[in-house]
Amino acid sequence: MRLTRYWCLFVIKGGLAGVAVYVAYDQGLLGSGTQGAEALKKAQAALPPAIQEWTSYIGWEVRTVQMKTLPPTPKFDFSPSDAWNKGVQTVMSALSVAPARACEYTVEGWKYVKDLVK
Repeated sequence: MRLTRYWCLFVIKGGLAGVAVYVAYDQGLLGSGTQGAEALKKAQAALPPAIQEWTSYIGWEVRTVQMKTLPPTPKFDFSPSDAWNKGVQTVMSALSVAPARACEYTVEGWKYVKDLVK
């Protein structure tokens, strides 16, 4: 029973993937750059009316906002390589003192046990 269920799911997922590849090929998305640009223009022209029709059918109100330009990106004073290097340095520093700390903790543990036994 379980094998049949997995096989059925595999067939459904494989079919959906095949349909997605076929539609992408049929629309020209897998072709040259000019074909992809044409397909993008067609999608940009067809999508807003389709969304408007769908939302009016459901009863949602959609406000369309046309932005002339994108807002500027925020400026971050963050360097991933510096953060990575700082992390590596911290880990290596902890690993370098680990044997000494282990000895210290062992001595403290033995003192504690001796005090308990007295």
